[in-house]
Amino acid sequence: MGISACLLGEHVRHDGGHKLAAGLRAALDAHVVWVPVCPEVESGMDTPRETLRLEGHGAGARPRLIAPGSGTDWTDRMHAWAVARLDMFAADGLHGFVLKARSPSCGLRDAALHAADGRVLDPRGRGLFAAALAQRFPGLPIEDEERLADAAACERFVARVPALRRR
Repeated sequence: MGISACLLGEHVRHDGGHKLAAGLRAALDAHVVWVPVCPEVESGMDTPRETLRLEGHGAGARPRLIAPGSGTDWTDRMHAWAVARLDMFAADGLHGFVLKARSPSCGLRDAALHAADGRVLDPRGRGLFAAALAQRFPGLPIEDEERLADAAACERFVARVPALRRR
C-alpha cells in the first residue's frame, strides 16, 4: 500500500517536518505493508524547500506546480517522475494508496488551484501526483488521511483493498 511518506513520520515536508498520522497507522498497520512515497523529494526537491502551489486558469485547466517565491515551475519534472514511479507500482502490484490531504502533489480532492497572483480559483483541485495515480489506476482504493480519520470511511477503504487482490 502506497502512502505519502510524511504520514509515516518521515521528515520530508517543505519545512523539514512531517505529518505523522498515528491514528491511521494504528487502524491500518495490521492490514498493510506501507510503501512510503514523497513526490517532491523523489522528483528532486530538497528538504526543507520553498512551498509549492498549483496554478492554473480555473476549474478544468491543467495546473502547473509552482514555487511562488522563486517562480520555479516543477510541473514537467513532477510528471516525468510520476510516470516512472507509477510504472514501478504497476510492476510491483499496488493495492491502494493513502495520500496527504491539501497537498499540491498529493491532494486527492482538496488541493487548491491558484491564480498567478495567489487568489484561490478552485479549492477542490487534485494534486499532480494524485491525478496521475488516479488516471493510471482507475478503481484503485485511494483516500486521504483526513477522510480515513472517520472510522466508517476507514472501514470501507480497508474492505476495498482485499477485494482488489482477489481480481
